[in-house]
Amino acid sequence: MPGTTQPSLQKPPELDPDASLAGRQKVTTGNASIPYSKGKKGDALTIAVSCQGKGKITVAVRPVQVSFPLECGADQVSTVSNEFALSGVERSGVVSVEAFSAVRWSLTVARGAPTETDPPGAG
Repeated sequence: MPGTTQPSLQKPPELDPDASLAGRQKVTTGNASIPYSKGKKGDALTIAVSCQGKGKITVAVRPVQVSFPLECGADQVSTVSNEFALSGVERSGVVSVEAFSAVRWSLTVARGAPTETDPPGAG
């Protein structure tokens, strides 16, 4: 479609400009582990992953023991961003990605203030 820009794997996903970069992985195939730096207490950890190629990737975050899958399309770039605001994310750690060999992916890890969510009916 004219006028629309497709996400690209050429660069890792962009995150909120107010967030501080904690780790980044350029386009990769197969499995990899990306270390991320320590943050301040109360900061949330945000992980954004883009992938392309038929298959699935699984992203695991240590030491906080959370993980999430991402289904990747053969012809288009899929991107997901997850924020974790739980105890332990202020410590440094590692993001491990398990990926099918046909999948290309990139990843950005950032830290910042947790996103405020208002409870339903508030305001």
